[in-house]
Amino acid sequence: MDSSQPKHLIGDPDCPHCQGQGYLRTDLPIDHPDFGRLQICTCRQIDVRERMHARLFRMSQLDELQHLTFDSFNPHGRVGLGPQQQESLERAFNQANTFSEQVEGWLLIQGGFGCGKTHLAAAIANNAVGNGIPTLFLTVPDLLDQLRYSYSDEEVTFEDRFEQIRSAPLLILDDFGTQSATPWAREKLFQILNFRYINQLALVVTTNLAIDEIEGRMRSRLSDPEIVTYVRMYAPDYRRPFDDTGQHELSSLSIHGHQTFGTFNLRKDEKLPAKDLKTLDQAFKAAQKFAEEPKGWLVLMGTFGCGKTHLAASIANYRASHGFPVMFVVVPDMLDHLRATFNPDSMISYDRRFDEIRTADLLVLDDLGTQSMKPWVREKLYQLFNYRYNANLPTVITTADALEEIDPRLRARMGDRRLVTGVSITMPSFKGKTTSKRPKR
Repeated sequence: MDSSQPKHLIGDPDCPHCQGQGYLRTDLPIDHPDFGRLQICTCRQIDVRERMHARLFRMSQLDELQHLTFDSFNPHGRVGLGPQQQESLERAFNQANTFSEQVEGWLLIQGGFGCGKTHLAAAIANNAVGNGIPTLFLTVPDLLDQLRYSYSDEEVTFEDRFEQIRSAPLLILDDFGTQSATPWAREKLFQILNFRYINQLALVVTTNLAIDEIEGRMRSRLSDPEIVTYVRMYAPDYRRPFDDTGQHELSSLSIHGHQTFGTFNLRKDEKLPAKDLKTLDQAFKAAQKFAEEPKGWLVLMGTFGCGKTHLAASIANYRASHGFPVMFVVVPDMLDHLRATFNPDSMISYDRRFDEIRTADLLVLDDLGTQSMKPWVREKLYQLFNYRYNANLPTVITTADALEEIDPRLRARMGDRRLVTGVSITMPSFKGKTTSKRPKR
C-alpha cells in the first residue's frame, strides 16, 4: 500500500464514487428498508469477495477434502454392482457435475452410508471453488457446533456466524440427519433452509434419511420439485468391497446362498404319488418364471420341509446374482427387527425401519404364520400387505398354513388372483436321501 495514502481509507483513493472511503450511502426515501444503510462500493467488491471466499474456505476445511473430485469418483462403481446400483451412481454423478457448473437451485442426494454422497458433495464444492464461487461445506453436526461455540467466541458473534452460514453463495450440508434433533437444532436448521429457500440461494444436502423421516417444515422445503433436484444412490458401502453384497442389512439371504434352482431337488427318485410330484414341479416352474420377471405376488404353500423356502431363496439368489436388491426375511425375525426400534438405544426409528421393509424392491417373506398373532402383529402385517398390494410391489410369501387359516384381511390380499399366483405343494417333508442295504446272509 502507498504510504502516502491516508490510513483510514479502505477503498481505492482514486475511486470516483467513494474517494477511497470504501462505502457509499445511497439516497433513498425514508421508508425504504435500506435507508441509512451503507453500501459497499464497487472498488471494494472484489476484495470483499476474496475475503469471504477465504473465510468460508477456512470454515469448510476444504483443504482436507481436495482429493475428493469428480475425476477421483468412479461413476460406474466397483465390479459386481447390479444395473440399478450402477445407474443410480451414474445419475448422481451427472447431476452433481451439472450442478457444480450451474450452481442453481437445490440438490438433495440420498443414500446409505459409504455410497459416495460425501465424495460427490465435496467434488461440487471443489469445482465451485475452482470457478471462484464462495462455498461453505459443513457436516450438519459441525455446523451446529460452530453456532454453539459462537455464543462464547470473542472474535465473532453468534449473529455474524449464523449470517455467514445462511447467506453463503453456495452452502453444502453433509450428513443431514445425523445431528442431535433438539428443538434448538431443528429451529436453526429450519431457519437456514427457509432463508435460502426464500432467497433462492444454491444448496446441496446429503442424507441417509428417507424423505418422510425429515422434520415436516424442512421436508416441505426439500420436497419442492420447482427448486429441488432429488437423487437417490443405491450403491453399497464402498468401504466393505469384499463382504458387502449390496443387500439390505435386514436380509438373511446370505445364509441361504446354497439354495438355488440348480441345487433344488425335484424328488423324482422317491417314488411319491405323481399328483404330489406335479405340484412340486409346478411350484418350481412358477418360481423360475417369477425370478426371470418379478411381477405381482407369488405365494408358496405347503407343509414344513416341502421346499418352499428353498424356492423362495432361489428366486432371491437369482435376482441378487443379477445385481438387484432383495430383502429376504423370516416373518418372526422381521417383527423382532420392528420391535427393536422401540428400544431407547436404537439408532433407527420404527417409521424408517417399517418403510424400508414395505417399500423393498423385492420382498421375500418366509414362514408366514409361525409368528405370534397378537393384535399389534396382525395390524403391522396388514399394513405391510396392504401397502405392497396397492403399490403392486413384487412379493414372495411362503406359508405352512392353509389359506383359510390366515387372518381374513391378509387372506383377502393373498387370494386376489389378479395380482397373486398361488401354488400349493402337497409333497411331504423332505428327509434327505437314504440308502438301504440288504444284510448279508
